[in-house]
Amino acid sequence: MIKRYIPEEIGRIWNDEEKFRRFLEIEILLAEALEKRKIIPRGVSKRIRKRAAFSVRRIRKIEKSTHHDIIAFLKDISSSIGADARYLHYGLTSSDLLDTTLASQIKDSLHIILKDLDALIIQTKKKAIKYKDTICIARTHGVHAEIYSFGLKFLYFYNDLIRERKLLKESIDIAATGKISGAVGTFVYLSPAIEEYICRKMGVGFSRVSTQVVSRERFAYYLSLIALLGSTLERFATEIRHLHRTEVEEVKEPFYSGQKGSSAMPHKQNPIICERICGLSRLLRGNMLAAYENINLWHERDISHSSCERIIIPDSSITVDYMLKKMTEVIRNLRVNTRNMLKNIELNRGLVFSQKALLKLMDKGITRMKAYDIIQNISLKVINKNSNFKDEAFKDKSIRRFLSKSELEEIFVPYSYIKNVDRIYNRFM
Repeated sequence: MIKRYIPEEIGRIWNDEEKFRRFLEIEILLAEALEKRKIIPRGVSKRIRKRAAFSVRRIRKIEKSTHHDIIAFLKDISSSIGADARYLHYGLTSSDLLDTTLASQIKDSLHIILKDLDALIIQTKKKAIKYKDTICIARTHGVHAEIYSFGLKFLYFYNDLIRERKLLKESIDIAATGKISGAVGTFVYLSPAIEEYICRKMGVGFSRVSTQVVSRERFAYYLSLIALLGSTLERFATEIRHLHRTEVEEVKEPFYSGQKGSSAMPHKQNPIICERICGLSRLLRGNMLAAYENINLWHERDISHSSCERIIIPDSSITVDYMLKKMTEVIRNLRVNTRNMLKNIELNRGLVFSQKALLKLMDKGITRMKAYDIIQNISLKVINKNSNFKDEAFKDKSIRRFLSKSELEEIFVPYSYIKNVDRIYNRFM
């Protein structure tokens, strides 16, 4: 099998030089397959591999007159090959090169995306373990709810990431699929065995049936998963942005030596990386929508998808990988303020213990609605009088009729809220 070149930098996979290099590889593999079947003389593929050369600049110059990039490519490499050029592109159509190359680019991009996703998963897991027993306030509707494990925020994120990694890996078989089936997919000039040979050598699957193109549902699915991963990154970036706020200040993005936060206000340290991630996720969802629009082509193909795909597939692949790297950087260097977490728990003066008090009363045989009314009345006193929930509970005759002092004290033990967190972690670790 021919060893394929996989750049470490994802952007290089999508540049014109690399695209034309893959076009050429497909043409050489076609010559090999034709030689094996004695359709062309032996030795052609080796001579093409040795002699063929192309220049992106020359191809672009030729394309100005041909208005066709594949013909411009073939014309350019033909000048370096000589007489063997007559065997180029035998039985192929442009989309055989384009779709098979695109499949290989997606596969190699996923190789890098998965590697960088793994780096993020590792950092997220480390933080989940480190902060498992760190208590903070959970918020629903943006309002204080109950006491929570700070580590669970990371574990929840980790769970999403490992599931989406599985989906992305599985998507290789769907998205990384080429075709060498000719002008309308009927193999009239080449056998299906030649398609299978070339696709296998290129490291991609082959479509069991195609028209002039492979089904665009494949790429819509790929960009759907990219957008899904981007939205998951956005959700956690939004979490960090909220916790970074001055009024909360439980975590902060990294802030580096020499970094500036504002051209006007020297004190500013803004969550700019997380804001950037949120903005880029919108781009991924927009590209996903465009990919769905590309599914609907006329008959065996039109070209309405092509111009769009040349932007959305490279851009989404490169963008999500950048987002993964930046999120990894944020989590690795996150500044965590556990003191403020404890301080914020106390902001509502004990109201976070209301459900525990409610259930304690229910355990004594009081109906839920009656117990709810008792605790809500106490809570309203705390809110309106700016008092303390524990103090009001100890003074309330309705509660003291049913709960002893020690039973009341049990309500206000903050770490009891994370007593079962280990069981959640055991599902993963």
